[in-house]
Amino acid sequence: MKNRINILNCPIDKVTMEETLNTIDKSIQNRTNLHHVVVNAAKMVHMQKDKELYDSVVSSDIINADGQAVVWASKFLGQPLPQRVSGIDLMQNLVKLAYEKQYKVFFFGAKEEVVKGVVDKYTDMYNSNIIAGYRNGYFDKNDEQVIAKQISESKADILFVAISSPTKEIFLNSYKDIIDTPFIMGVGGSFDVVAGKVKRAPLWMQKYGLEWFYRFLQEPRRMWKRYLVTNSLFIWYVMREKFMQLFKRKQTN
Repeated sequence: MKNRINILNCPIDKVTMEETLNTIDKSIQNRTNLHHVVVNAAKMVHMQKDKELYDSVVSSDIINADGQAVVWASKFLGQPLPQRVSGIDLMQNLVKLAYEKQYKVFFFGAKEEVVKGVVDKYTDMYNSNIIAGYRNGYFDKNDEQVIAKQISESKADILFVAISSPTKEIFLNSYKDIIDTPFIMGVGGSFDVVAGKVKRAPLWMQKYGLEWFYRFLQEPRRMWKRYLVTNSLFIWYVMREKFMQLFKRKQTN
C-alpha cells in the first residue's frame, strides 16, 4: 500500500476504508507488524513545527485522512483522496473484525473508568474473548517501557492507543519494536465517544466536515483557541501550497 499523495509535506495513502481493513487483516494473518496513523487538519499543522511528531507520522506504514478538511484539501490541490477514513470508524470496524476472526485487542489510554467502559461495552456487544487487556493512559516517562512490555506479553493482535497527540504517535513510534503487535494505531479521543462520555457529531455534520464545530459546542472554553488557530493555519498552509503549485506551473510553461 504505497499509492500516496503528499500534502503539506505529509504523505497520505489513497485508500478506502475497505482497502485499509483488508490490508490490516492480511497483516494480522501473516503476523507482520503494521503501524497505522490518521491525520487531520490540527495534526498536520502541528507537524510543520514538531519534528518528533512529523517523524513519527511519516514513518508509519499506513497514513489515512481522518478529517474531511484533509480530503477537501486533497481535491483543491489536485490530488484527490477517494474518501475519508475516520480513526473511530476504523476502530469500530476492527473490533467487529476481531470478533469475526477471533483476534484479540488491547485498549490503552483515557481515564480508568473510560477505558473500562470501552472494554465493558465491547464485551457486551461481542464477547470477552476479544479482550487481550487494557490500561488507562496516565503514566510518566519511566513507565513507558514497562507498558510496552505489558502490551507485548498480552499477545494482542490489535492495539488501540487513546492518548492525545503528539504523545501517542511518539510512544508508538518509539516502542513499536518492543510492543511487537501485528497492528497498532492511535485513536485519540475515541474511547470517550465509545464509553458515552462525549457525543459524536450527527452524520450530516461529519459529511460536511463540521465534527470540529460540534466538539467545540460541547467544550467551547477548552476548544475555541485550538480550533481557531489550527483551522486558520491549515487553510493558510493549503492556500500557500496551491500558490506554489501555480507558480511552478507558470515557471515551466
